[in-house]
Amino acid sequence: MGLLSLAIWVPIGFGALLLAMGREGQVAAVRWLALLGALLGLLVTLPLYDGFKLGTAAMQFVEKTIWIESFNVYYHLGLDGISFWFVPLTAFITLIVVIASWESVTERVNQYMGAFLILSGLMIGVFSALDGMLFYVFFEATLIPMYLIIGIWGGPNKIYAAFKFFLYTLLGSLLMLVALIYLYNQSGGSFDIATWHKMPLGATAQTLLFFAFFAAFAVKVPMWPVHTWLPDVHVEAPTGGSAVLAAIMLKLGAYGFLRFSLPVTPDAAHEWAWLMVALSLIAVVYVGLVALVQTDMKKLVAYSSVAHMGFVTLGFFVFNELGVSGGLVQMIAHGFVSGAMFLAIGVLYDRVHSREIAAYGGVINTMPRFAAFALLFSMANCGLPGTAGFVGEWMVILAAVQSNFWIGLTAATALILGAAYTLWMFKRVYLGPIANENVRSLSDIGSREFLILALLALAVLAMGVYPRPFTDVMNASVTELLRHVALSKLN
Repeated sequence: MGLLSLAIWVPIGFGALLLAMGREGQVAAVRWLALLGALLGLLVTLPLYDGFKLGTAAMQFVEKTIWIESFNVYYHLGLDGISFWFVPLTAFITLIVVIASWESVTERVNQYMGAFLILSGLMIGVFSALDGMLFYVFFEATLIPMYLIIGIWGGPNKIYAAFKFFLYTLLGSLLMLVALIYLYNQSGGSFDIATWHKMPLGATAQTLLFFAFFAAFAVKVPMWPVHTWLPDVHVEAPTGGSAVLAAIMLKLGAYGFLRFSLPVTPDAAHEWAWLMVALSLIAVVYVGLVALVQTDMKKLVAYSSVAHMGFVTLGFFVFNELGVSGGLVQMIAHGFVSGAMFLAIGVLYDRVHSREIAAYGGVINTMPRFAAFALLFSMANCGLPGTAGFVGEWMVILAAVQSNFWIGLTAATALILGAAYTLWMFKRVYLGPIANENVRSLSDIGSREFLILALLALAVLAMGVYPRPFTDVMNASVTELLRHVALSKLN
């Protein structure tokens, strides 16, 4: 079994084993088994970095075997510089979530941990799939464990949130399925994504395919105006669900644009780039303003995620290397920062059982160690230089300025808005005198919470100070993607 298959099936196997365990009397064993599964899931991804060859856009770690012979569907896996970093990122966030949920989840622990491990393997499958039908199966299968995580362990309106999440994402994906079947027929019966990249398609076909893919991927990102499901889901989802949703699941849609929309429909991507840029800028500015008026911490960070993901799609559709690389870097950085922000909110919620900003005030007086971590993550969310949050946004802004000064200027306002809503929340929650008895009785973070926040802090700082390992991996693949898109445009 290859490394990518191990990265996919190790967590899924442990997840299935957890589901087979009883609910009662084995909670300690369940937690340790989940931790072992998450840790092994991360460890099997580490050799990928050592074996990855820089300077080539070719797919690496390729595995290919027939799956459904009658329809020419293959179990076909591989990584290039565009998809590489999302595999270890997914495994890392899963490990963090398992540790973070150690004490907070007390009901159906085996099902909760099992759902996260299965979800981890399925998301890695999405980033690794080189067969269109395999991609679709993994892409859709991720909905099932996340739907259960929200619907079983969520808040008071969890059923509404879970249904809204499932309905939005499934309806968009059905149009993608139609697009995949059309490409299968046009290619003479092949689901090979690389084959689709080379197919000559007419203007009308490209436009229809582009919007079919847009329906699936824009909802997943989510782009304005199909973002409305995200705040509701984040508010109701358990802390681990919010962390994985923001850190990884939103990236599935953005990744789809690079794997399908740009290379398969390059002419339509150029033609409709103005629309993608406009929607991205609305997300950056308007949704940032919406975040300013939120009173719920989770909802504020949820809107913040929409604004930050607007940078990603903006970077992709200005069609230069700096922009696409910046969008990819922003995806990875947002994985670290947004995951950390939601987990920090979870630390407070576990103690006070409220997400309302007004329920806090002066937390720094009783939880100084925790407040230090929260300050770092807040600064990263603002895009402070030296943190992961700065690198991708700055690259995208520079790329946007190269494309059009006014686009770059509009995008740059996000740095101001991000600082406004994030620091305004930090001030009201953490600074000043102790505001109420709930805060006065708080205890600072213990060793387990310190560990997960420290790991995320190290990731945020390491990427902010030295992003080169991330950019070096993606450069060749980004260059080849843009060469392919530009060549198609010339033809």
